[in-house]
Amino acid sequence: MTSTLRRRVATTVVAGAAALALAACSSGAPAETEAPEDGSLGTIRVGALPVPAGDMLTWVDENLAAEAGLDIEWVEFTDYNTPNPALTDGSTEANLFQNATFMETYNSQAGGSLVSVGEVYLPAAAFYSESLTSIDELGEGATIAIPNDPTNEARALEILAAEGLIEIADDATNLDGITENPSNFQFTEVENATLPLALPDNDAVFVTASFALPAGLTQEQAILTEGDDSEYFNILATTPELEDDPRVEALYELLTSEETQAYILETWGGLIVPVSE
Repeated sequence: MTSTLRRRVATTVVAGAAALALAACSSGAPAETEAPEDGSLGTIRVGALPVPAGDMLTWVDENLAAEAGLDIEWVEFTDYNTPNPALTDGSTEANLFQNATFMETYNSQAGGSLVSVGEVYLPAAAFYSESLTSIDELGEGATIAIPNDPTNEARALEILAAEGLIEIADDATNLDGITENPSNFQFTEVENATLPLALPDNDAVFVTASFALPAGLTQEQAILTEGDDSEYFNILATTPELEDDPRVEALYELLTSEETQAYILETWGGLIVPVSE
């Protein structure tokens, strides 16, 4: 079978529209797909941001999928708000952009029931700066931009707390969870996709690799990088109805294969960490 890759661009929605989408899509159900008569597994539509997941899916489609009888259709998204509603309403069969905590937050807020097939890779997050070379240089009243979604905001706060720069309550997910801020850091909550744009106006900015790589941020600009012992590995997510679908199972096997692991390491080095088998 000749493996083809098709792209669809999902329009980025503003916060209000995203909230409506979450509510509207939470009751949707994916349509059942009949197996192809040629014996192949058929096509699977996978929602993802362009980097790194989109590149990863493209590579798997072009190098591994045909032999497995799978055709991967990458559905492109540019934000974190729209992939899960698209999966819930059946526009895709799986997505690859989020960690398990983010998915669970979506399920809780939108009444969804998405499930994790398994971990695939860690998009290592880091604090970046245009003016500092070390996290130790953050002075009194330093300005820090962090994500405004509960999962990644908690992630940023946990890293700062681990460095002893702040203290946070258990399960802190926003600025209210900061219990001690001895250096009086000034925090700004920013939407994930626009965090790289906040660099000129802040002493430090927390950016995940999914947005750092397209923005051209480098390891040299990172003043504090997340370790590979992080709990925030991105997962392949799907619906309960498709969890045992042969297409989903085959895709996960390809994404976690030794060949894909080698591709991830060669392409992104330490910024993207493949899950260990």
